[in-house]
Amino acid sequence: MNILLIGSGGRENAFAWKIKQSEKCEKLWIAPGNAGSSAFGENISIGVNDFEGIKNFCLQNKVDLLVVGPEEPLVRGLKDYMAQIPEVAGIPIVGPGESGARLEGSKDFSKNFMMAHGIPTASYATFTSASLQEGVDYLKKQNLPIVLKADGLAAGKGVLICSSYEEAESSLKDMLIGQKFGDASTRVVIETFLTGIELSVFVATDGENYKILPEAKDYKRIGEGDTGPNTGGMGAISPVPFADKAFMEKVEERVVKPTISGLKKDGIDFRGFLFIGLMNMEGEPYVIEYNVRMGDPETQAVLPRIKSDFLELLNATANKTLIDYKLEIAPTKAATVVMVAGGYPEAYEKGKAISGLEETNIKQAITFHAGTKLDSADQVVTNGGRVLGITGLGDSVEKAIENAYLRVSEITWEKANYRKDIGQDILKLGN
Repeated sequence: MNILLIGSGGRENAFAWKIKQSEKCEKLWIAPGNAGSSAFGENISIGVNDFEGIKNFCLQNKVDLLVVGPEEPLVRGLKDYMAQIPEVAGIPIVGPGESGARLEGSKDFSKNFMMAHGIPTASYATFTSASLQEGVDYLKKQNLPIVLKADGLAAGKGVLICSSYEEAESSLKDMLIGQKFGDASTRVVIETFLTGIELSVFVATDGENYKILPEAKDYKRIGEGDTGPNTGGMGAISPVPFADKAFMEKVEERVVKPTISGLKKDGIDFRGFLFIGLMNMEGEPYVIEYNVRMGDPETQAVLPRIKSDFLELLNATANKTLIDYKLEIAPTKAATVVMVAGGYPEAYEKGKAISGLEETNIKQAITFHAGTKLDSADQVVTNGGRVLGITGLGDSVEKAIENAYLRVSEITWEKANYRKDIGQDILKLGN
């Protein structure tokens, strides 16, 4: 098969690494890719939102499968664009059309969907600048802390947890009037704060059938002990010990099945990944949010645990043959530590030379590139906020974490930063 993979992050580097392991992979292109993805396929300089460029490349290179990694081209309607052009309309695509992508593209749409289909979630209300005063009044009736969510895409940073009414009111005004998150916050969802332990559940679905992939827990805040501002993700652990068989059965019955059937009832042909952000509240699952693609950095912890052919999974998802696919999961534990640019998630510098990538004695660790590129001298340099995802593997969570940090200690660049406590909360719960 000839595969075109869209994206340039750690998730796409992990996809490329896993796809390349398949005997069915004839040719793999990554658009635009990064310095690490070129080890598994050919990087091509087409942007993720360059729909015409993607279409032309598919035509010229006889692409058999289009795999869309990030959310933005899905929300913008890449699948719908391709479907309107007869020459490329038949190419199977992993990723939903614009209607399905609204589950991630609009928090308000997503909450309405959950309510309509009886999926457990926090109570909420949505406001715009025109209803700002109603929003302020609504805030004052809520218990603290209060959650504010930008309705649209905000690169994983559009969620604020406010610990006082003054902070909540000021933040609401910043979002609606000051456009703190640009167009993403022209509507704001105010939500009840859920207490418990978060986890991410990943589901591949062809619209009829589904496979539940290994779950993971990610670490969103920049600082140790979950302090400081939210980021796109600073690390991940898989599996999650508190997601036992009984809990996952509840997730399947109360969340996964009604989500898939709800999409069908609403006439949404959804072929791709559902990333369900969940809160485990005393053993009961509540949905925090949907995403319509695999998570980053969770993918870097999840994919090394999949034993079966990942390209076959992708192909079955796009071609509605998932019922025939046998998913095999390894008992291996995985821990991913994200190395970021100094200053991230605020202002940071690019172009810093990275050393320590070539040689390693840590066999149970994988280095996934995210914000990297090759400079004019073919030196790998930083090219984003989240630069690398280092995944350690082991027979125990403890060993996986140890291997991840051993590999992290070998790599450096000017002002490199990473959290030192990834997985420590999991260790306290027991492996």
